Amino acid sequence: MENVKETSAKSRGLEIIKYIAIFTFGGVGYAFIEISFRGYTHWSMVLTGGACMLTFYFLNNAFPNLPITLKALIGAAVITLYELTVGCIVNLWFKLDVWDYSEHAFSLWGQICPLFSFLWFLLCFCLAALTFFFYNIKYHHYRH
Repeated sequence: MENVKETSAKSRGLEIIKYIAIFTFGGVGYAFIEISFRGYTHWSMVLTGGACMLTFYFLNNAFPNLPITLKALIGAAVITLYELTVGCIVNLWFKLDVWDYSEHAFSLWGQICPLFSFLWFLLCFCLAALTFFFYNIKYHHYRH
């Protein structure tokens, strides 16, 4: 019985490491994209990118049979919601001026806009493939 508990604890530990890796991948990936296009990023974007990636991972695995287009649409909605929430906190409340979409058509408080929601939609096609890859990582347990 002890072996089962030990293996289960190891599996949970490995799952937590996997979630941390997915979060880190999302945070670093988002920072890389932002630096590539804007030339800089902000620490809050690393956290937001990680949270978006991990949330998208959980959603894709909860609903594996959804069509990819619907997954991308849901992912874009999730990312846009994170963007609105974080934007209201860091830009409107703390006045850190991390981004401002006010010049874009139909922006909401300068925090979100249809253009970027569409870009998140396109990005989510790639993220769906990545979440499939992350989900299928298997851990091998060797007895010593």
